[in-house]
Amino acid sequence: MSILIDEKTRLVVQGITGNEGLFHTKNMVAFGTHVVAGVTPGKGGEWVLDGKIPVFDSVKIAVQATEANTSIIFVPARFATDALFEAADSDVSLIVCITEGLQCGW
Repeated sequence: MSILIDEKTRLVVQGITGNEGLFHTKNMVAFGTHVVAGVTPGKGGEWVLDGKIPVFDSVKIAVQATEANTSIIFVPARFATDALFEAADSDVSLIVCITEGLQCGW
């Protein structure tokens, strides 16, 4: 089994201002994950975790500003497909989506 996340990982959290996103971000930071940004459309310019993590309106802007190389997605199922495409379009090398209730059509 390969290791996908290490000390070089710079993580952007899609859906960081939602309950699940913020809960898991707090835990990831507590365990040493290098979270460099969050994304919630319409909330760009805000900060979370007492001003430690900036929030951007899009993954592409977050990646350009922070050099993030990995995305984790905490958005409702109806938005997850678009979030996956947005992360892929930003050229991050790893995307993790833990959204429940996704339906695959293949």
